Amino acid sequence: MDYNKSGQASTGKKAPKRHQEHNQRGGKANPFGSGEAPAKEDKAALLARMKALAAAKKQG
Repeated sequence: MDYNKSGQASTGKKAPKRHQEHNQRGGKANPFGSGEAPAKEDKAALLARMKALAAAKKQG
């Protein structure tokens, strides 16, 4: 028996992608450098806002 010819056909290793996602990185809706990962300054500002809201909530 020829085991090499049995089973499902294998796809090519460098087969093209079937489709593109609508929100993939680098696309029109989500270009590279669009701020996906917030910078440290943005994170510091966010923490300051959160602390201010927590303090305001404690006071009244």
